[in-house]
Amino acid sequence: MAREAAEWPLEETLSLWKREQARLKALVVDRDTEAWQRDAAFLGLQRVGGVDVSFVKGDSVSACASLVVLSYPELEVVYEDCCMVSLTAPYVSGFLAFREVPFLVDAVRRLREKEPRLVPQVLLVDGNGVLHHRGFGVACHLGVLTDLPCIGVAKKLLQVDGLENNARHKEKIRLLRAGGDSFPLIGGSGTVLGMALKSHDHSSKPLYVSVGHKISLEAAVRLTQGCCRFRVPEPVRQADIRSRDYIRRTLGVPGPPAPGQESKVHPSILKSPAKALRPHPLVLADLA
Repeated sequence: MAREAAEWPLEETLSLWKREQARLKALVVDRDTEAWQRDAAFLGLQRVGGVDVSFVKGDSVSACASLVVLSYPELEVVYEDCCMVSLTAPYVSGFLAFREVPFLVDAVRRLREKEPRLVPQVLLVDGNGVLHHRGFGVACHLGVLTDLPCIGVAKKLLQVDGLENNARHKEKIRLLRAGGDSFPLIGGSGTVLGMALKSHDHSSKPLYVSVGHKISLEAAVRLTQGCCRFRVPEPVRQADIRSRDYIRRTLGVPGPPAPGQESKVHPSILKSPAKALRPHPLVLADLA
């Protein structure tokens, strides 16, 4: 039988979460802060990270939080960390960070303690940054809490501020001819919230790139493109592939992973031994 996350007093919880988002949003930096970001070839960039959270089918409580670090520009995995966790917050649209980010922050903390020389200089997140209902998505949240440059890379358009996946939007996608082509996502307010990027010559669907923290949109789009061997940037793709394999081997999920195929379920990691499921003291502790 599927396990469900515990019921929460949503009205009170959402009020707290909104206040916390507003507090942290004030700390977001949406410009380049590192010298390598301003270099055309990203000289000085040596390590890029990818994070994701992977769920067990039929279970909304058990999950794996993963972090991988790849060398740049070679895009070879140099570090991976996987930890089985027990989710303590429900999924609520627009508040994904409160469900997942605490475990990703833990993964970054473990890396800083164990292998500080491998801490990534930037994190790519499977989700949105400022392209969000309140301008503060999971990539912003993780960036502020870890103080690392972060990029939001989503596979689907979040329809906020008047953005719609309508006929006009689809026509713009059709006009993207080659890998690297893009167009801005301009909300009804006139704000550029992100970019739709054709990341690979043979990809028919774009990625939606937005600023998370401590990087400009222009640099975020260029780096995302530079990390793509396939449609999805390699740091996120590797986290996904390795996590599915980890879940399969650890929990005995039948069937081998599909090499090179994007997962619709999210990731996990290998280097650290899997830990027992445990509840996480949610970020709400910081809200008092």
